[in-house]
Amino acid sequence: MGFVFSKSMNENMKNQQEFMLMNARLQLERQLMMQNEMRERQMAMQIAWTREFLKYFGTFFGIAAVSLTAGAIKNKKPFLFFPLIPLSFVFAYEYDMGYGTLLQRMKGEAENILEAENDKLQLPKGMITFESLEKARRAHSKFFIEK
Repeated sequence: MGFVFSKSMNENMKNQQEFMLMNARLQLERQLMMQNEMRERQMAMQIAWTREFLKYFGTFFGIAAVSLTAGAIKNKKPFLFFPLIPLSFVFAYEYDMGYGTLLQRMKGEAENILEAENDKLQLPKGMITFESLEKARRAHSKFFIEK
């Protein structure tokens, strides 16, 4: 009779473990999807911010370009063109970020770094462990009582 109970308990335990594993996997998938959704929303906000900034900076750049060009021609002072050089670089960068392929190029470079230059991504003193966190927590804790 004990064997029958033992067999059914083992069966129930196995079913419970399978359920827990499936539940943990489902929870992990949900967390990954949520993190990806948050990342996508943050990237969309960054691109939207860049496009909005480009509108204001583009207006400033256009007014500055016309004014500096008119001043350089009118006063015959070519050095008035020089501020347009750095401004044009900023404008080109912001345009590329908002409407161009800068994000795709950055993604490609990031993938290259992850694949070919992984050693540059290592943390000092290696990966953080539970033991190192506990050691630091104990060092700073006023309420810790050693057992």
